[in-house]
Amino acid sequence: MDQGEPMLLSLSHLLSSSSSHFLFFQFHPKTLTITKRIIFSSLTTMSINLNSHAFAGNPLRSKTPKPHDALSPSSAFESLKTHLLLNPESHPPPPSPAFKVLPFRKGRPLASSSDSGDGFVPSWRLGWISIPDCQGIFGKCGVQLTEDSLVYLGSMPEEDIVYWAIDVSEEAGLVPELGSRQFCFVELRTLMVATDWADSSAMGELAIAGHARALLEWHNLSRFCGHCGEKTVPKEAGRRKQCSNDLCKKRIYPRVDPVVIMLVIDRENDRALLSRQSRFVPRMWSCLAGFIEPGESLEEAVRRETYEETGIEVGEVVYHSSQPWPVGPSSIPCQLMVGFFAYAKSLEINVDKEELEDAQWQSREDLKKALAFAEYKKAQRTAAAKVVQMCKGVEKGQSFSADFNVESGELATMFIPGPFAIAHHLISTWANQDPPTGVDAEVKQPSSSVSNL
Repeated sequence: MDQGEPMLLSLSHLLSSSSSHFLFFQFHPKTLTITKRIIFSSLTTMSINLNSHAFAGNPLRSKTPKPHDALSPSSAFESLKTHLLLNPESHPPPPSPAFKVLPFRKGRPLASSSDSGDGFVPSWRLGWISIPDCQGIFGKCGVQLTEDSLVYLGSMPEEDIVYWAIDVSEEAGLVPELGSRQFCFVELRTLMVATDWADSSAMGELAIAGHARALLEWHNLSRFCGHCGEKTVPKEAGRRKQCSNDLCKKRIYPRVDPVVIMLVIDRENDRALLSRQSRFVPRMWSCLAGFIEPGESLEEAVRRETYEETGIEVGEVVYHSSQPWPVGPSSIPCQLMVGFFAYAKSLEINVDKEELEDAQWQSREDLKKALAFAEYKKAQRTAAAKVVQMCKGVEKGQSFSADFNVESGELATMFIPGPFAIAHHLISTWANQDPPTGVDAEVKQPSSSVSNL
């Protein structure tokens, strides 16, 4: 895994900003004293809140309409079938609700990009197409648009619009047709890096694209029933599938794969444990991470993965936040990264070379330098420019790792994932908090109500 991040559960406010206050209960023989301490100081890199995570905060998923609502999956699907039966030239579709479609090809969403040429960073947008336009483009390529090929993504009630996704991986003829309209299919990771994380609209579009990719990849993986082997058919506007065998009719729902990601902390020496995998770009370090096994709690997964990969024993485990991660392999289209701070009970590292290339303790100062030197904005500009070139039909190959340089132009000795990854927020949260001093250094942070289970 390539991620990491935590948060206190009990006796605390969740980390919704860059500075959080926590209540500590201190027990004495005759009295109960409640004291207040500030744990996290203001961050220099990015405000930490749940809406800041890439792929979270999907504006189409904020509320699920009731079944009788015209924008609900069932009602919208019936309206969609009516739309598709109409000839757009002789019978214009009803004005409400409107439908927009986002095509995907091999896991890549359709996108467009604009470069004003005035020095501003180019911006990308998803390539939404209306139903009539979609029918026209598909018709030119000899492809018929059917309701079962579309997957319901959600709605914008204030706009009276329902959004859908479609996989066109088998329709190669669509690529030049869409290209002539300045559209192109772009890797979701490229769009992720190209997104300005201060732009709420762009972050919302990224979350929509991530949700759509996860659903479409799941559809591709669940074409046959795992119980009897017969074909499956989409139900509820593509939100689930069902076996076509009348003797089986097994219901199949989208799969989510939970992953724990943790920043392991050495309290005594004020250090954090970072690791490298062989597939990482040069000089990149990140948090430990691993999939949760059946019958295992989140806290147990944190302790097991840490010990298996580095030989470090972990005691206290504290939750930070979570992030959808739909940019993994197509066989695991919807990972959920669950971030924690984990406090080490032992310090000697014994790396499992089959899992990791290396793991090292890093000081707080070293991590601050890595955060300060890495030019995440430069990498974003490079990715945004790449999307512009792709939409113009000229794709430039360039490694984003070359952009993580210090201001002098020399290569940084180490950098961590950018603000699009939960690992960044785990590391930056810890690196930028004020280290405990004096009496505070002797007061141990209390366990949450869950971490010792």
